[in-house]
Amino acid sequence: MDFYVIAVLTLDATVRVSAPLILAALAGLFSERSGVVDISLEGKMLAGAFTAACVAYLANSAWMGLAAAIVVSWSLAMLHGFACITHRGNQVVSGVAINILVAGLSIVLGLVWFHQGGQTPNLPNTARFTEIVLPGAEAVKNVPVLGELYYELISGHNILVYIAFAAVPVVWWIVYRSRFGLRLRAVGENPKAVDTAGISVAWLRYRALMLNGVLCGMAGAYISTAQNAQFVRDMTAGQGYMALAALIFGKWRPVPVMFACLLFGFLDAVAVRLQGVEVPGIGVVPVQLIESLPYILTVVLLAGFIGKAIAPKAIGEPYTKER
Repeated sequence: MDFYVIAVLTLDATVRVSAPLILAALAGLFSERSGVVDISLEGKMLAGAFTAACVAYLANSAWMGLAAAIVVSWSLAMLHGFACITHRGNQVVSGVAINILVAGLSIVLGLVWFHQGGQTPNLPNTARFTEIVLPGAEAVKNVPVLGELYYELISGHNILVYIAFAAVPVVWWIVYRSRFGLRLRAVGENPKAVDTAGISVAWLRYRALMLNGVLCGMAGAYISTAQNAQFVRDMTAGQGYMALAALIFGKWRPVPVMFACLLFGFLDAVAVRLQGVEVPGIGVVPVQLIESLPYILTVVLLAGFIGKAIAPKAIGEPYTKER
């Protein structure tokens, strides 16, 4: 296999692995731009993955699973909002509580309902999001360079991958070109000024969390019904935290956040590609070291080795309306 084909296949894997990270990171962007810290991305993704797999299996429909995942994730986002916005609780504690709740509850419910060690049964293809072959892909796949690029890299993904990448310009437009986006950015920087203008800070933040819940549900459904064919305990494997790191690395802006997610996805794809391969001058790199690369990068980014990332000024601060 020549270098070009290997490069195209690696980029193809990068796109697939990055899709749930992009959805989750955009979800976090809405929340944190409004001034609400969201550590619970991991928990909401896991809840979405579990719900999607359960409902898709029972209803034999991936779309039903996706809808259920969005409802559950949205409900958890509202729970986070109720604790942090209405009752002005600690946002980090609330997020961690949701992560712990979902991690335990998904295992318990999985054991009780399916008796397979916390897993759900395998999903048939009719209950999964399968690959979509774009028009003309089969006809041009043997054309050198451009044909392989179109067939392998652009075509052949499931619909959630295309939605994830289409969501980036949509979120950019909402944040930077819409009235809601202008108010969203303002409430994350100076909620008192927004309140003085007669706009409800609480309602703005709740709307941001609603969008957050929808995107997290889609990210979770992708993991269990598109990337995999069942739910396995703790299957998100820290991807919510990686999305959070990408959000910080991308400085809370949609397009840089997407490229940060692609970087994580690329490292993951390279890790899979390098397993068992002898690297000149180094030899066979241990699998454990290769697989830990995305997580090492996450720690590096979260530890602040990326330069100065300025968060919204009011992030993490509950707003109390002055009387």
